[in-house]
Amino acid sequence: MAQTETLPLPDGLHAARIESLPFGENTYVVFRTGLADCVVVDPGFEPAAIVAAIDARGLEPRAILLTHGHSDHIAGNAALRERWPSLPILIGRLDAPKLTDPELNLSAPFGLPFTSPPADRLLDDGEVLEVAGLALEVRLIPGHSRGHVVFIVRDCRPSVVLGGDVLFQGSVGRSDFPDGDPAALAAGIRGRLYTLPDDTLVLPGHGPPTTVGHERLHNPFVPGRSAGATED
Repeated sequence: MAQTETLPLPDGLHAARIESLPFGENTYVVFRTGLADCVVVDPGFEPAAIVAAIDARGLEPRAILLTHGHSDHIAGNAALRERWPSLPILIGRLDAPKLTDPELNLSAPFGLPFTSPPADRLLDDGEVLEVAGLALEVRLIPGHSRGHVVFIVRDCRPSVVLGGDVLFQGSVGRSDFPDGDPAALAAGIRGRLYTLPDDTLVLPGHGPPTTVGHERLHNPFVPGRSAGATED
């Protein structure tokens, strides 16, 4: 059964974290104090728990944001669209084909073939989304999948990264899938996450939250250079 908790974040930002079986995948419902609008990031295999978390907080979802197209991060898309038919699905351009192909999204190899509704909007590196009272910068970080993106909430201090399967507490995402690339993953972490300030919060696709500074100093898979903020 899914486990749900609310993570208090900076500057009136909140995230309900729903950890779904069987892969322990984290779905996040992100919203600001005083606003009913929210976004849903990476709906997993237990969409009923996601809907319950949204309803319990009196929220209205405005978008489904996908860090990538693997099955455990898109399994709830169809159920959410059934509940909210006009809810748009947004994903990085290079991972969009996974939504409608059970082989590419890895559901078929795991014996649970399914598809998601197709994307309504394709995201490119560097663009900024304005949705549900949030300003989210899109950064492409391939390696776990070809088109993996992360979303950085920049209008709060410290910043918050909705990171999918790139950087975990003490670990990193797998890079042995068909379109994985361990060198690209490490380069993306060092060049696109470790350059953020030390206190930047990372909400990963699996496991507990962490910070950029902690992982830069202690992550055994992608060691960083000496600590110190390099971006505002």
